[in-house]
Amino acid sequence: MYLYLNALFAGLLIVSNILGVKLFAIGEFVLPAAVIVYVVTFIITDVIGEVYGKDAARKTVQAGFLTQILVLIFVYIAIQLPAAPDFAAQTEFETILGGSFRVMLASLLSYVVSQNLDVSLFHRLKKKHGNSKLWLRNNLSTMTSQLVDTSIFIVIAFWGLVPTNVLIGMVATQYVFKLIVAIVDTPIVYLLVRLAKRDKQDIENKDLAVNHS
Repeated sequence: MYLYLNALFAGLLIVSNILGVKLFAIGEFVLPAAVIVYVVTFIITDVIGEVYGKDAARKTVQAGFLTQILVLIFVYIAIQLPAAPDFAAQTEFETILGGSFRVMLASLLSYVVSQNLDVSLFHRLKKKHGNSKLWLRNNLSTMTSQLVDTSIFIVIAFWGLVPTNVLIGMVATQYVFKLIVAIVDTPIVYLLVRLAKRDKQDIENKDLAVNHS
């Protein structure tokens, strides 16, 4: 389960960087498309931290950071490779993936600050409450870190590209969206924690059986 959670975490980070180039509108509200994916990564680090501990959650965050750096490098290399004569979409390729460089930079900076803040707050509350009140540390750590994440990401990624009033609206709208997701995802966190604990216990039981055999 731990391996799958880490793989999902890294995959969602990469997808969110690509999707972040697009803005979509719901009525008058404007949001980057990455919001539908990136918010899930905070759920995953909370689950990992709850079941496998703070160090495991930190390592997941560090691995995610290195993964994003490597993706940034490989995307740059891919853009610079000479296009084949029959490849007619080089401009579009550069526009979509090249446009994500600024988004990736914004994502990296907001990621480092907010994910580490999330882990710290989550485990500070866990130290205080023990195994109880998972709903509180999940929601409080996510809500706080997402405010920081949203502000840093939106300002760096879109400053100068959209009017200031739109920029402020994007921060507010995205944060409200993330607050709703943080509240709604609480049952999912409980379910994932239960599954992860069961898987961890099964592995420990198998290891114990092997040692006694």
